[in-house]
Order: sequence, then C-alpha cells, then structure tokens
Amino acid sequence: MRPKIAWILYDFANSAFATTVMAGFFPLAFKRYWHGGAVTDSTFQLGLANAAASALILLAAPLLGAIADQGRLHKRLLAAFAALGIAATFALALLQAGMATAALVCFGLGLVGFSGANIFYDALLTAVAEPAEYERVSSLGFALGYLGGGLLFAVNVVMTLKPHWFGLASPEQALRLAFASVAVWWLVFSLPLLAKVGERPCRRLSPALITAAGRQVVRTLGHVRAHRPAFLFLVAYWFYIDGVDTIVRMAVDYGLAIGLGWEGLIAALLLVQFVGFPAAVVYGRLGERIGAKPAILLGLAVYVGVTAFAARLDSAAEFYALAVLIGLVQGGVQALSRAYYAHLIPKALAAEFFGFYNMLGKFAAVLGPLLVGITGRWLDDPRAGIFSIVVLFLIGGGVLLRVRAPVVAS
Repeated sequence: MRPKIAWILYDFANSAFATTVMAGFFPLAFKRYWHGGAVTDSTFQLGLANAAASALILLAAPLLGAIADQGRLHKRLLAAFAALGIAATFALALLQAGMATAALVCFGLGLVGFSGANIFYDALLTAVAEPAEYERVSSLGFALGYLGGGLLFAVNVVMTLKPHWFGLASPEQALRLAFASVAVWWLVFSLPLLAKVGERPCRRLSPALITAAGRQVVRTLGHVRAHRPAFLFLVAYWFYIDGVDTIVRMAVDYGLAIGLGWEGLIAALLLVQFVGFPAAVVYGRLGERIGAKPAILLGLAVYVGVTAFAARLDSAAEFYALAVLIGLVQGGVQALSRAYYAHLIPKALAAEFFGFYNMLGKFAAVLGPLLVGITGRWLDDPRAGIFSIVVLFLIGGGVLLRVRAPVVAS
C-alpha cells in the first residue's frame, strides 16, 4: 500500500467518531440513557464538556505542533492521541445507565484524542505527497472522510432503528454496540498509516526540545499579528466557525430537548452528511463567480436564518429542511474560508500561517456550546440556548467585512 493511500485512510477511520459519536449518538445516549434529568441540565453539561475539551486542545495545539515539528514526532504523537480517543470511545460502550459523569469524562477524552491526533495527521501530508499533490491528496482525504463517516453512521442508524435485524434486544444495546464499532473502525483503518507512512528519525522529548518549540510558537504568533488582513480574518473565522461546529455538535441534543423523535433527528444528521460533500463542490463554483468573501458572507447569512428558524421549529419535517440548508452551505463555507485565507497570507510563511488556521478550524466549538448550555439553563429554555449562536455568526461576519481585498503575498 502506498503511503498516500495509507494517510488518506486515517480520515476514513476517524470521521466515524465525528459522525456517530460527536454529532450523532452521544448527545442522544447522554440525554436518554446516562443523564435522565432535566433537559436544560443535560444540555448545559454536554455544552460544558464540548467547550472544555475544545479549549484544552485549542490552548495546547500550537505547542504540540511545534514539538512535533522540532522532534519529528508526528506519527508517534498521532498514535498516542488516537489511542486515547479509541480507548475512550470503547469505554462508552461499557457504561451503565445513570453514569452521567463517567460518560462526560469518556466523551471529553475522546474529543481530546480525536482533535489532538488531527494536529499531527495534517502535518504528515508533507511526508506522503509532493507540494504539487497537496490539494489533490488532501481533497481525497476529505472526500473519503465523508464516505467513511457516512457509511458507518448509516449502518449504526439502521442498527438503532431496527435492532432485531442485528440480533439485538433494544435500541439502547444498539447504541452501546455503535460506540464499540466506532472504536474498532478507528483502530483498524489507522493501522495502514502507522505501518506505511514514513518519518525521519525522531528526537527524544526533552526540556530543550519543548523550549525550542515554545520559541517557535512565539515567532509564528508575531508573524500572524504583523499581517493585519490575515489576523482579522482569523478572528472572524474563529467566531463563525465556532458557530458552525456548535450546530454540528449540539443539533441532536437540541432536537431532543424540544421533544422531537430521535429517529428523525439521526436521519436528518445522516442527510447533512451526504448532502454536504457535493454541495461543497457547487458552492466552490459560486465562490469563483462572485468571490470567496461574498460567498462566505452569504453562507453566514443562511446560518443566521437557519439558527433563528431553529428556535421556532416544532416538527421533524422542519428539522429535515434545516438539515438540507445546513448541508448546502456547511462544506462551502469551510472550503472557501481556506481559499480566501490563502490570498491574505505571505507565501514565504504559508506553513506557519496555516498552522494557526488549522488550529482554529479543527478546535472550534468552545464559545458556542457554552452559550447554548448557559443561556438555555439560565432562561430554562433550550430554544433560547440555540438562538444564542446567532451572536457568533454576526460577530464573525462583522469582522470579516472589515477584512480588505486580498493583498499581494510578500
């Protein structure tokens, strides 16, 4: 097996966690199986767990990435974080009803493992492909991630809707088996990367290595702040992508909180998964016609409308309609954001600048879950909680408007 294929398969592997666990079944199992209390309390706790795990990785990511760069430790650190995520996910399958605290701890550790491993997975692209191949290989990983996450999620959806087809006694038993299947899937399809992707001989982790990595982070931060268009864009991106990721993570929890049936909610999430990828291609063409920045702002306007309408919806059919709308713009906003940012940064420092971009993009969902959880609990209304995310899109869009036309890269 070629190293490029082995690298791509890791996206196929870990996307199962993003769909089945993070976006789909954990919010469902937590609210119905482990927590069992007031819906606003469970939403608050889920939001806090999401925010805490994301904040931890957000703060640690620059240093971890620099340590991997300095010590050539990308593959070893990826293996360590992936192992943490896999073990935590499998542990979810072993928890009994009512074990809310243990479930939150396992979920948080799974998020840390998933997000932390992605730091080093992205960096290994340079080890498996030539510069002229980066876009093609990266895009294949993106596509296979949608496919892998969607395939296993589809199987798990059928398994929970029709547990007797699989010889299972109840939907709760199917949920537990779904978590175990994600852990096994993640492990099996990670093995090719660990076996076939090479890396230069690594250095020992030492205080001197950590100090050098810290200095690298400080230098990179200085370069980012010195380029105002790129810096402003990163501020805008952090706010609005936080809103995008929060909707992904909290949508099922919100639907359950307002009384919608879990079968329809899971089917809607699956719909987003399969609408998102082709829609991203079409949305990219729209960006070519009207410009990346206007197309991003259009997508944010759709998100504002979707969030406002979500605070009023009361039927599964309306939830399906919102799922389609989100699927139409989600991938496009992400893809065009990367393209627009590429126009704003100096080419000579592209790796450093994209390090911060990837950090913010992959480890968002800090502010949003907190807003949803705290607002919903404070007002005792999950609809008010979901509506609070509008603030993130408005702030992000407002800052984006201040970003001037792309500058000539220096």
